[in-house]
Amino acid sequence: MSTMKGSIQVNTENIFPIIKKFLYSDHEIFLRELVSNAVDATTKLKALSSLGEFKGELGELFIEVKADKTAGTLSIIDRGVGMTAEEIDKYINQIAFSGAEEFVQNYKDAGESGIIGHFGLGFYSAFMVAKQVEIRTLSHKEGSVGARWTCDGSTEFTIEPFEEKTERGTEIILHIDQENQEFLEDSRISGLLGKYCRFLPVPIKYGKKTEYIDDPSGEKDENGNVKRTGIEVDNYVNNPNPIWRKSPSELKDEDYKAFYQELYPMAEPPLFWIHLNVDYPFNLTGVLYFPKVKNELELQRNKIQLYSNQVFVTDEVKDIVPEFLMLLHGVIDSPDIPLNVSRSFLQADQNVKKITGHITKKVADKLEELFKADREAYQEKWDSFGLFVKYGSVSEEKFADKSLKFALLTNTDKEYFTLEEYKEKIKAAQTDKENKVVMLYTSNPKMQAPFIETAKKRGYDVVNFDGPLDTHYIGFLESKDSDLKIIRVDADAIDKLIDKGEKRESVLSDAQVEALKNDFTGFINNENTEIQAEPLSPDDHFITIIKPEWERRMKEMSQMGGGMDFYGMMPERRVVLINTNHNLASRVEQLSDAEQKKAFLSQSYDLALLSQHMLEGEALERFIRRTEEMMK
Repeated sequence: MSTMKGSIQVNTENIFPIIKKFLYSDHEIFLRELVSNAVDATTKLKALSSLGEFKGELGELFIEVKADKTAGTLSIIDRGVGMTAEEIDKYINQIAFSGAEEFVQNYKDAGESGIIGHFGLGFYSAFMVAKQVEIRTLSHKEGSVGARWTCDGSTEFTIEPFEEKTERGTEIILHIDQENQEFLEDSRISGLLGKYCRFLPVPIKYGKKTEYIDDPSGEKDENGNVKRTGIEVDNYVNNPNPIWRKSPSELKDEDYKAFYQELYPMAEPPLFWIHLNVDYPFNLTGVLYFPKVKNELELQRNKIQLYSNQVFVTDEVKDIVPEFLMLLHGVIDSPDIPLNVSRSFLQADQNVKKITGHITKKVADKLEELFKADREAYQEKWDSFGLFVKYGSVSEEKFADKSLKFALLTNTDKEYFTLEEYKEKIKAAQTDKENKVVMLYTSNPKMQAPFIETAKKRGYDVVNFDGPLDTHYIGFLESKDSDLKIIRVDADAIDKLIDKGEKRESVLSDAQVEALKNDFTGFINNENTEIQAEPLSPDDHFITIIKPEWERRMKEMSQMGGGMDFYGMMPERRVVLINTNHNLASRVEQLSDAEQKKAFLSQSYDLALLSQHMLEGEALERFIRRTEEMMK
C-alpha cells in the first residue's frame, strides 16, 4: 500500500472541540471506550472463528493496557480482528460509522452478539486526553499488511504502511497532553480499569503483581513454616465471566455470597438475592441482593450498577429501577437499555418501562416464594427488610398489589401475621358497631406502655407500627381494605377506641357534668383544647388527653417530608376527655375550697399530660412541686 493523506469526513470543522468539551461528561470515559473497542475486536474474531470465516489460530486472547511515563504514552493493545488500511479509512475516518454496528447487522442471523460499540464515536474520546493518537494494526485477513494511522486532533490524518506490525490485532497509542498527565499514573489507571472494566468479557492485563508460592526445596523459616518465594506475574484486572452471565443452575449460595463480597468488600452478608435472566421481550441479566436495612430509610443510590454487555455504564439507575428498589444492591446488565451517544445517560424508551416493570415483578415473586418456602426463616429476617417491603407498598402500585401476600405485621407479643391472618385473629374482640375491624397500634411501645396494658386487659391486641414509614403504611393498608380501621392505642379512652355501640349511664347529673367541664375550661383556657365528658368504664382514667387520629397522622407525614406542609404548620389540637364515672369525678364535687379544687384539677390534668409525654419545662416543675405539697 502507499501512504495516504486526507481529511476526516465530518460535517463540521468543530467536531473535535465538541467531542472534547460536550460529548462526554468526564474525560476519564476515554479508557472505557478504547478498552471496549478492543473487546469488540476480540469478540468479532471469536465470532468469525466459530462461523468458520477465520481459519487461523486464535491463540491467547487478551487486552493489555500499558503506560510509559517517560515517553508520555498510554497504549491499549488487542489481538482481535485488526484492520486493513481501507478499513481504517472506513471505520476511523468516517466519524459515526460504527464498525460494531455493521458487524451486528451482517451477522445477526447467525445469532452472534456481545458487541459493545454502537455509535462509532468512542474512539475519538481519546482526543480528550491526547495531543496525538496513533493506530498500529494488522488485519486477521490472510496476506494483510500492517498499517499505521496518526492524527494530531485536527481533521488531518495520515495512513501509511507499517510492516513492523507482525502480530494480528490493534495497538492504540495515546500521546497524553500536558493537562492530562494524571492518566499516566498507575493508581489512576488501575482505578479506572476497576471502575469501568472489571467485568468485561475478555481478560485485561495491566502491569505486574507479585504472587507468593511455597519454596520448591521445602526449606522452612524460623517459625517452622515453609518459606515462600515471590514471583512476578501478569496482573489481570477483570473477571470476564461474572455470575450474572451464568445460569442459576450452575451456581451455589456460596457463589452469590462471594460475588457480593467482590462488589462490596466491607458489607455485611446479604439476606437473599434474585437472579435476573430474561431474553424476551428484551435482554436483561443481573443479580439483585437484599441487604440488611436498618430501621431508618437509607437510600444508598450508588449500590446498583448498570452494565451494557458487561461494560459499566452508571450507578445512577433511578430511571430503570423504581425508587423503593434503590434499597437493593447488585448488578443489572442489558444491551437493550437505550443510552445516549456518550453512554452516560438513559434515554426515554418503552423498553425502560418494560424492564422496570419486570424487575418489580421479579422482586415481588421472589419475596412471595421465600415466604411460602420457609416462613420461619422469612420471619427471622423480616425486621431486616420489612422497611423495604413497606416502602415498595406505599410507592409502587404494581408491587403494592402483590405485597399483601408476604408483608407481615408484628404485634407487641412479637408474633407475625399477614394482614388477613391478623384480621382473623382480632375480629371477634375488635369489631365495632359499623362492622369494621379495628386494628390498634403503638408507634412507641415504651412510651405508650400504659395504654397497651389497658388495651390488653380489655382483651384487645396491639400491633407495632413504630418504623419511619409506618404512618404512610397505615394509610396504604386502610386504602386496600374498606372494612379496616386503624387507630393508635393512645388515641382515645379504651371505651371509645372500639365503639361497639354500648352506652353507660353517668353517675353524675347533667348539671354536675357541665359544672365539671366548666371547671376544667376555666383553668386550661386554650382555644386549641376541647373539653369533653363521657360516662366511661370506672376502670378508665379520670382524664385522658386525645390527639385526633387523622390530624396527628397528617402532622407526622409532614414531619417526614410527605408533602403535607399545611398540616405541619397547624397548631396542635387536643381533646381533654373527662370520665364522669371515675370516682375522682365525684371527689371534685366535694371540694368547696376554690384553691384546693384548682390544685386537684391541675394535678389530674398534668397526670394525663404526663401519660402522653406532653408535660415538660416549667409545667413539669410545677407538677413536681404540687405533688410534693399534696404528699405532705
